[in-house]
Amino acid sequence: MYRLPTQKDQEIYDEYLHRMQQGDREAFQSLYEAAARMVYAYALSILQNPQDAEEAMQDTFLTAWRQCGTYASSGKPLAWLFTIVRNRSYALLRSQSLHPSVSLESLDTEDLSWQPYSEDLEAERFAVRDSLVKALACLTDQERRLIYLHVIASLKHREIAAVLHLPLATVLSRYHRAIQKLRRELSGRQENF
Repeated sequence: MYRLPTQKDQEIYDEYLHRMQQGDREAFQSLYEAAARMVYAYALSILQNPQDAEEAMQDTFLTAWRQCGTYASSGKPLAWLFTIVRNRSYALLRSQSLHPSVSLESLDTEDLSWQPYSEDLEAERFAVRDSLVKALACLTDQERRLIYLHVIASLKHREIAAVLHLPLATVLSRYHRAIQKLRRELSGRQENF
């Protein structure tokens, strides 16, 4: 089960970066294993495409390896990584002239292969996924990013505030407003079924 990074984790990530500055490849591997999910979720919140998010995540860690010498310890190594992934994600959007589309492929963790194939089940899954995609599309980019960071990356609101350089109260109010929009959108779609 995934757990949130603690202050001790931040200190460990900081140590990984210092060891990376001396060329320690094991420290790089450890940092990757510890932070990849959070970095990926943040990239996905911007790019909204699993393949592009994977590319941005890989670019982020390569950049972190190449530029670890520029890292100055401030007790916030995740914020440093998130700045890199944000920049890589927006660069990818600009370079490929991508048009984001919400993709839930990376969120589909339920394995139904044990169940017999059913056209009804497949149609129902498609309808649910379609509703979620359309509901997420009603959110602004920032609202969607808040949802992804909290739900997928499992970051606390204060950690999101630090990553996005926003006041905690702003993150909380925008997150709750986004959840309310999703609820309204999804309940309106249920009424139409």
